[in-house]
Amino acid sequence: MLLSKLLFSALLLMQVCFVQAETVSSEQYFQGALIVGKTKPENKVTLNGEAIKVSKNGDYALGFSRDEKNNSELLIISPNGEAEKRILKPLKRKYNIQRVNGIAKKIMNPNKKAISRVGEDNKKIRAARKTDSDLTAFAQGFISPIDGIITGVYGSQRYYNGVPKTPHYGLDYAGDKGDPVKAPADGVVLMYVSDMFYSGGTMIIDHGHGVTSTFLHLSGSYVKEGDKVSQGQVVAAVGASGRATGPHLDWRINWFSMRLDPALVLKLKPLLR
Repeated sequence: MLLSKLLFSALLLMQVCFVQAETVSSEQYFQGALIVGKTKPENKVTLNGEAIKVSKNGDYALGFSRDEKNNSELLIISPNGEAEKRILKPLKRKYNIQRVNGIAKKIMNPNKKAISRVGEDNKKIRAARKTDSDLTAFAQGFISPIDGIITGVYGSQRYYNGVPKTPHYGLDYAGDKGDPVKAPADGVVLMYVSDMFYSGGTMIIDHGHGVTSTFLHLSGSYVKEGDKVSQGQVVAAVGASGRATGPHLDWRINWFSMRLDPALVLKLKPLLR
């Protein structure tokens, strides 16, 4: 309960509107957070000296990794050169440990052909996640893509057959094959591939400014690359494709290559237009 209250407070602090150019106090955020802000459209925004895109409505987005430990400097710079500074401080989280046994050896130790295929899959995913469109759907709030029980959470460390693997970077939802998968926010379909080695049917939707949703293990798609989709629209079907142990949906959120926590994204409130 305490963690939930702290989390909600931190998220409220991160949905800020910069309207004056002045130095303000530091803010805290949880590791893995998507931060959505609003400023005057004519202002410039930088994070640790790197420019952040600001929309014509003044919306902007940025994110932090699962294991971020360092403070970051966010600057809002007005046209006359005055700067408003916030020091963003990461709040450390504890992550769950999960153990999955009975995974086939060919999945644990893919052959050379499979490794080559994985490399090609990753190229496609990286290319899609480099998209930096002018869409601003990320500022309008997100909904769950499926009405299912959450069976896996962001940041958890998984052990397959006793071997530790990289952390899990999505939310897993229980479901049956064919269950509808909805767009969590408006966007444009960047990619759908039906048979990636690990993730099977894989879809990526652009929500703007580098913010994307990725769906894994799908059994099919109702949309194609380039299609515009609306929040709540059914875009795909749950499956068990790729290297899945059963039918479920794995939903992921990225800010470019940064892997974020979908559970935190669901708590963000729409920004005023």
